[in-house]
Amino acid sequence: MARQLEAEGAEVDRTDGVRVRRPEGWWLLRASNTQPVLVVRAEAEDEAGLARLCAEVRERLAAFGLEPPPGF
Repeated sequence: MARQLEAEGAEVDRTDGVRVRRPEGWWLLRASNTQPVLVVRAEAEDEAGLARLCAEVRERLAAFGLEPPPGF
C-alpha cells in the first residue's frame, strides 16, 4: 500500500506503519503491538475532513480484500 501511495505522489511516512498526510489531515495504518489486527488512526481539522480520510482508508483496505469493523 505504501508503494502505491508513493507512486500516486502522496506524502507517506513509514516510521510506524503507513502514515499519509492529506490537506485535511492525516491517517495511519499499522499492525497492533498487542493483537493480531490492523490499527487505524486519523486526524482532521473538521468532521467532513475526517469522513474523507476514513473513506479513503476504507477504499484502500478494500483494494486488498480487507474491510474495517462496522461503524468505522
